[in-house]
Amino acid sequence: MSTHVFDLVVVGSGGGVDETDLSAYLLKPSGASWDAGIIALEAGSGKGALKQILFQNPDLFNTDSSSPLISADQIYNLVQCFLVTHSHLDHVACLAIMAGSLSGTRKRVYALMDVLEDLQEHIFNDRLWPKLGSFDDRPGEDYKYLYTALDPQMYHKLESFPNVSVKVALLNHGHAAESGRQYHSSAFFIQDNTSGKEFLFFGDVQPDSLSSTPLTIDVWRDAAPKIPDILNVIFIECSWPSSREDSSLYGHLKPEHLRDEIISLATQVYLSRNPTIATANGSTAAGTSHSGTRSPRRKKRKVDPPAPVPAPPVLEPGSLHGILKGLRVYVMHCKDQLNGQPGSTMKDLIVSQVQTLVEAENLGVEIFSVDQGTHIRI
Repeated sequence: MSTHVFDLVVVGSGGGVDETDLSAYLLKPSGASWDAGIIALEAGSGKGALKQILFQNPDLFNTDSSSPLISADQIYNLVQCFLVTHSHLDHVACLAIMAGSLSGTRKRVYALMDVLEDLQEHIFNDRLWPKLGSFDDRPGEDYKYLYTALDPQMYHKLESFPNVSVKVALLNHGHAAESGRQYHSSAFFIQDNTSGKEFLFFGDVQPDSLSSTPLTIDVWRDAAPKIPDILNVIFIECSWPSSREDSSLYGHLKPEHLRDEIISLATQVYLSRNPTIATANGSTAAGTSHSGTRSPRRKKRKVDPPAPVPAPPVLEPGSLHGILKGLRVYVMHCKDQLNGQPGSTMKDLIVSQVQTLVEAENLGVEIFSVDQGTHIRI
């Protein structure tokens, strides 16, 4: 069994409506202690949620730390940067709420330019919240956050973490109700530069089958050649149970769609290992983006006409059996119900439905739940 390269603690994994359990994860390289610096993935919940977690498990961060970490305030002050997939409040609320109480050096916020502009213009705008973030990196500037845009075409080394790199990929996340404008989220490929190992972390995502311009297929094409030796862990949402109508998904997945996306990944893994079949079907495992060329800033954005999406190749029955062996998929962002009966939760139902559907495909992948307060080794 290979040695893990990252440690991840789940501060919040829900998709609403419980504000104490929203998307928030703390990450570090496995060879370092927590007090050497922390990477935050998302910032829906924050210090309040972590305070309750530490009340139940006060030694959660002390397994390899030279200095005991006993408070949520201590731990979040060790955060050096945030990676944010999109600007919906269940992913950024505590980025605002915590800002005034954070100490230490300025925290970088890494995201697509659109996300950073949303933060600057609509949250940290001296109206909804004080202007505590800036693109200006000059020393002495009195800001808590330094906005740092990510280019989807390349891996970026994280400041303060020279052995960690991240690449961002664009995702669809439904349409704005009033304007009808396509709303985007993103996914992160997070890499340990020493070993070359990486994992894939999704923000909210609309199924490609319901998207006018599918984008998740590009993520699967990028991931496929790396599975499972380089990339063997994926975190992905499944917000709704199977009973949810497609018309009411609001840019999210339900178990049937997540099953289909995993099959799409499996197909790309097969094509990456059988390039002659991919060529014969007019498709490629590596592929090219269907999202067009985008300028860095939203207001000047010009989008090229999308390239036609080739139909998936017809494979022999059984071609995908066991092809994802060694891959772990963690299901997160399940939307729970606070008025439900005691006992099993909506998340339990959703994850069980995903497991049943995916196991029937015999792909070899393992499906896990993401639970608040847990420590996951990657």
